[in-house]
Amino acid sequence: MHSSVRISGSRVYWKRLLGFIGPGFLISVGYMDPGNWATDIAGGSRFGYTLLFVIMLSNLMAILLQSLALKLGVATERDLAQLCHESFGKKASILLWLGAEIAIAACDLAEVIGSAIALQLLFHIPLLYGVLITGVDVLLILLLQRWGFRYVEALVIVLIGTILAMFGVQVFLSRPEHLTALRSLVIPSPQIVTNPAMLYIAIGILGATVMPHNLYLHSSIVQSRNYKRTPEGKREAIHMANVDSAMALTLALFVNAGILIVAAAVFHRSGHFEVAAIEDAYKLLSPLVGAGFASTLFAVALLASGQNSSITGTLAGQIVMEGFVHLKVSQWLRRLITRGLAIVPTILVVWFNGERGTEKLLILSQVILSLQLSFAVIPLVMFTSDRAKMGEFVNARWLKGLAWSVAVLIAAANGWLLVLMTQGKA
Repeated sequence: MHSSVRISGSRVYWKRLLGFIGPGFLISVGYMDPGNWATDIAGGSRFGYTLLFVIMLSNLMAILLQSLALKLGVATERDLAQLCHESFGKKASILLWLGAEIAIAACDLAEVIGSAIALQLLFHIPLLYGVLITGVDVLLILLLQRWGFRYVEALVIVLIGTILAMFGVQVFLSRPEHLTALRSLVIPSPQIVTNPAMLYIAIGILGATVMPHNLYLHSSIVQSRNYKRTPEGKREAIHMANVDSAMALTLALFVNAGILIVAAAVFHRSGHFEVAAIEDAYKLLSPLVGAGFASTLFAVALLASGQNSSITGTLAGQIVMEGFVHLKVSQWLRRLITRGLAIVPTILVVWFNGERGTEKLLILSQVILSLQLSFAVIPLVMFTSDRAKMGEFVNARWLKGLAWSVAVLIAAANGWLLVLMTQGKA
């Protein structure tokens, strides 16, 4: 992928910007995958609009952290995994790599479950068979990569547009309380911290939004653009990549907020406080909204979300494996390994606990992602604050303080969650 995408030399700003559009949208996929659906539906049905603030806060954190990741890739011409390997030594690199692989497996778990549920809802395919069918998506990914990286990005953008359109219709049909939703989006409730059940969902939303493997991925794929490797060229590349990332993550914010708003407006308002399973949301949506096609739109968006996320999971897996331990395997094998790690536990849960077990597995996968997040965030902030690595692109003092504040907040929230879990309160 390195320097494989041409950039226009035009003096017209938007023509040059078009060459940089793509990586941000690949990253944004992780911010609207089936794991987000599970946490957003659970949060909206149980607590109404309250957790909209967590979605907004998570998205702002994501914009900051992805900005640092892309700047790291452009400034150093190496990705986050490669720099961890160079800076921390072999043993630490292996531990960080294992943590990154756990995060990717947790993300893939959500994609497997989400895609299988969508196939069941749309085509009545049993969930167990749907889980096995999801392994076939590797063929599509390999075909697209063979044609060129721009084709991968184009497919992702089309699928994101599908998800956004589906939920735009859903929000309109659900007739939400606009002022209450807007207030919850910008004003936090103290209950988010004091209510253990709400905190558990909130941290699940954080883990579903700011994904650790996306930081590794963004620092790598931003280098796919053939910009001039000079200080001036890098400055423009960082600016353009930030515009791309901010636009894509803003769309992800609309999707996540839309999912929670629909859950709050439809389920919480009607007294269905315990809707956390995606299947329940599908079954209840049309009767409660009063539109027969509402559930179909929901399932189509879910399928698009699951397939989209499979693409970025594959790319991230290749990047962390090569960056941390310099281990290269063929793309099809890498994809089968990642998907196998996700399929096996899903099959076991469905086999022993039935379809209802996937609900808890989805939310747990997002909490695992959140617990892994600090192991990517802290090195990222360290490296981008190091003048020896970044040169003139080092974080300014105010940015360094803000980045470390976010890193500490994420670590503290995860630490508090662990305390609650050991006490059996979450």
